[in-house]
Amino acid sequence: MRLTGKAGIVVGAGQTPGKTVGTGRAAAVLFAREGAKVMLADRDRGSALQTAALIADAGGVAECVRADWTSAADCQAMAAACLEAWGRIDFLHNNVGIGAGDSDPLRLTEEAFDRILTVNLKGCVLSCQAALPVMREQGSGSIVNISSIAALAAATRLTAYKLSKAAINALSQSLAIDNAAHGIRVNTIMPGLLDTPMAVDARAAHSGVPREQVVAGRAAAVPLRGQMGTGWDVAYASLFLHSDEAQFITGAVLPVDGGQLARVGG
Repeated sequence: MRLTGKAGIVVGAGQTPGKTVGTGRAAAVLFAREGAKVMLADRDRGSALQTAALIADAGGVAECVRADWTSAADCQAMAAACLEAWGRIDFLHNNVGIGAGDSDPLRLTEEAFDRILTVNLKGCVLSCQAALPVMREQGSGSIVNISSIAALAAATRLTAYKLSKAAINALSQSLAIDNAAHGIRVNTIMPGLLDTPMAVDARAAHSGVPREQVVAGRAAAVPLRGQMGTGWDVAYASLFLHSDEAQFITGAVLPVDGGQLARVGG
């Protein structure tokens, strides 16, 4: 019960259909299991409702709000919904990202660039802008932004995605310093290769490659046991950063990647 008495928002609490659990859904379920009241925000409210059902079945507390975080009005609405429901925003968990249509720097289209930067970066800015005034008034709060090791690793065919995630890292550190005096902590998690519906099932469907082949290829690139991580691995790291156990941690950028960033020349 590491989040007992806390209430907050998970943005991206639904997920792409698939055989495994996504990072947003895993975080929402885990936070509720650990005692938090969770506002589930997602552009697909039906998917968020599925997450809410999992939480309710386990005896947790959650409510849903449809929100497209690229809209400032929607972000303000999800913050207001959390306040109306529970009177506080103790944590904000930003877990939204896309990469479809990305390419190398010479082939990246203007449309794809604009779409990826809008969803991955602008949305995160707007979400933080909606929650931070409430946290400042409280004198406390925790924000965790989900980035990617693509921010630091070679990713020649993921130009816009890499740029957006590097910017998330920079944004989080700026927010951490700007809000430290208000008792608000802001940290970043950089997942590596995960077996999630968006990363595996959607890729298999798009490429026509069997899911098992996609899994094998990605797992071979992970130093730790030659296995990908799961949505739960990112969720547990997030739980720690949102909990009071991490009360002296802010501005951190934490890889959850099975050692990928530690490998040099591999």
